Amino acid sequence: MNFKKVNNISGWIIFLIAMVTYVSSMEPTASLWDCGEFILTAYKLQVAHAPGAPLFMMLGRIFTLFASDVTMVAAMVNLMSATASAFTILFLYWSITHFARKLVVGKNNEALTSGNILSILGAGTVGALAYTFSDTFWFSAVEGEVYAMSSFFTAVVFWAALKWEDQSTDPRADRWMILIFYLMGLSIGVHLLNLLTIPAIIM
Repeated sequence: MNFKKVNNISGWIIFLIAMVTYVSSMEPTASLWDCGEFILTAYKLQVAHAPGAPLFMMLGRIFTLFASDVTMVAAMVNLMSATASAFTILFLYWSITHFARKLVVGKNNEALTSGNILSILGAGTVGALAYTFSDTFWFSAVEGEVYAMSSFFTAVVFWAALKWEDQSTDPRADRWMILIFYLMGLSIGVHLLNLLTIPAIIM
């Protein structure tokens, strides 16, 4: 059994589960807090409350271009959050299987058996789906707020850090660091939450 191939395929299956869940349960309009502000500012490309979220607004504007009429604008921004959240679950899954594989393989770099692979994939599935259906994350995944996209950037930056650590002996491993810095720069245009990954990367 090829671990890399099975891990990639199962990750995308988890992504589809999350995507279907969030799209089928997303808000049809605006929730009663900052969401209305973010949806409107994305639609009109205006400035939201401090410190602002320019990347969120630009991506939100792109999604609103696919609205059939003005009554669908809120739903399209909510769809953006649902999509970002599903990708968050995907990268969370791959991060969990990365750590689980390290635990199973150990310091001796033992070969993976079919049982080992199923254990690793099971750990990733349980962890990713538990987060998929967790109360707070599910709420942010179905509404037009910055937290869904911010979670996506946090997940993908952490995953990229794991890839960098895994390939640290490769002369080309620094490309992962460049990607991490680039994604961090983009994430500041959504929310400052992603800066919390810096201590983890240093560790």
